[in-house]
Amino acid sequence: MDFWSFFWLLVWSFFFVAYLMILFHIFGDLFRDKSLGGFAKVVWVVVLIFFPLIAALVYVIVRGRGMAERAMKDNSERMAAQEEYIRSVAAPSTSPVDELSQAKALLDSGAITPEEFAHIKARALA
Repeated sequence: MDFWSFFWLLVWSFFFVAYLMILFHIFGDLFRDKSLGGFAKVVWVVVLIFFPLIAALVYVIVRGRGMAERAMKDNSERMAAQEEYIRSVAAPSTSPVDELSQAKALLDSGAITPEEFAHIKARALA
């Protein structure tokens, strides 16, 4: 295999992978779109299978703006769900009053020292 054959193999491989990435984005957008009916989705899939390059270009031209909006909406919903999960996990599970009462019970039982109780009290009231 000479240099130019290898070069063109790389060029065509790049374009093929780029086309596959666009196709995966289109299929993901098709199935993410709730406003598009089932019949329209089937038509797009069939057209994408039988006329792949032209159908992909038409899809990006016709539905490209909505494609970006749906992706942004999906990302914002995913981020909101992730932030809510992080807040639920990171939030203190007990109120400061409960924490102080538990610390006082530990102090009365002798499990912690008065210095440790003062530290817990300061942290709970902060």
